[in-house]
Amino acid sequence: MQINNKPIVVQKYGGSSLSSLEKINKVAAQVAARYHAGNNMVVVVSAMGNTTNELLSMAKTLSEAPGKRELDMLLTAGERISMSLLGIALQKLGVPAISLTGSQSGIMTTASHSNARIVEVRPFRIEDALEEGQVVVVAGYQGVSYQRDVTTLGRGGSDTTAVALAAALNAEVCEIYSDVDGVYTGDPRLVPAQHLPEISYAEMQELSAAGAKVLNAQAVEFAKKAGIVIYCRATDDTGRETVVRQGGLPKMSGEVTGVTSTKALLRLVVSGEEEMIILLEMLDEAEIVSRQLLSRSFDGQAVTSLLVPTADAPTLPEVLEKLRQKVPHLQIMNDIGAVSLIGENITESKANLRRALSALKGANISWDSITTTNYRITFMVAAAKVEEAVRLLHKEFIG
Repeated sequence: MQINNKPIVVQKYGGSSLSSLEKINKVAAQVAARYHAGNNMVVVVSAMGNTTNELLSMAKTLSEAPGKRELDMLLTAGERISMSLLGIALQKLGVPAISLTGSQSGIMTTASHSNARIVEVRPFRIEDALEEGQVVVVAGYQGVSYQRDVTTLGRGGSDTTAVALAAALNAEVCEIYSDVDGVYTGDPRLVPAQHLPEISYAEMQELSAAGAKVLNAQAVEFAKKAGIVIYCRATDDTGRETVVRQGGLPKMSGEVTGVTSTKALLRLVVSGEEEMIILLEMLDEAEIVSRQLLSRSFDGQAVTSLLVPTADAPTLPEVLEKLRQKVPHLQIMNDIGAVSLIGENITESKANLRRALSALKGANISWDSITTTNYRITFMVAAAKVEEAVRLLHKEFIG
């Protein structure tokens, strides 16, 4: 799609790229250069630096369990600050710019506070602004429900905003800028990670879901459905990028693409079907995501466990307190971590699993459970052993 015979470029800048006024001026200069090169520019921004965490901390100082609707109203202020400051910086450079919130941009979502999903995008106001020759700066991470409540999209939701807008506007390019120049085979702080010039949607989505922080998993899912190619780059240009697209680079079936991990997990264990139903109902009512449910029967008594990611569950402490009151046998394990091998057809044969098990056994790293998909092998290990396991498995499979 073109407006005024110019292609549309959608960019997203993360919080680390906007953490100071100096960095905001630098981003403004980059956007201005692309604008003057003859592009229609739509720029999605995250909150500056640690603003979201700071706002959340303030809320929890007032209340241990702040309401999710009020939290959404509070936390979306971070992105509004960023969009306004970037708009001001662009105008100072002589670039016509307008900043818009998620609702003003037509980002329509479900009514699920703190973890809403985009239902549709009505970018009419953005298109009007582009027709007038303006750069449009959009607050990421947020939208509006059909009940006209402000909602947030969960951690990393600005990525989803950018991809959704790129799809709705039929943009030529969707570029995600952060403090790293793309996707690596592991965390460079832990292992001698290799840069990946290309990666498939499916592998990127699995990496993101398993703990990698370069791209939001929901954004990758959105891009896959819409066929949007994503370019992951560093704000400080290193000359490298990772292209996320269908297929990625050709490689051997079953080859391990990356190793990732997370420690932000709780394992909840209950006994009996009644306790299991109560647990599931309370998590659903609180809209808290859970995964890896495992239920087994011992002597006619069901024992159920599931994992709860804690990174984006601000009301979890309140829910756990209520669960303790209603579920007498509730067990809460917070020393659990997950280490995952990612790759297409990774379980096609049992060779990858055998090698991983042998490597972990040789290092005396025990595992609590193993789950597999066509793209992932995940080992649940003690949180204290996660980094050691990542180093071990990265060396075993990647080098």
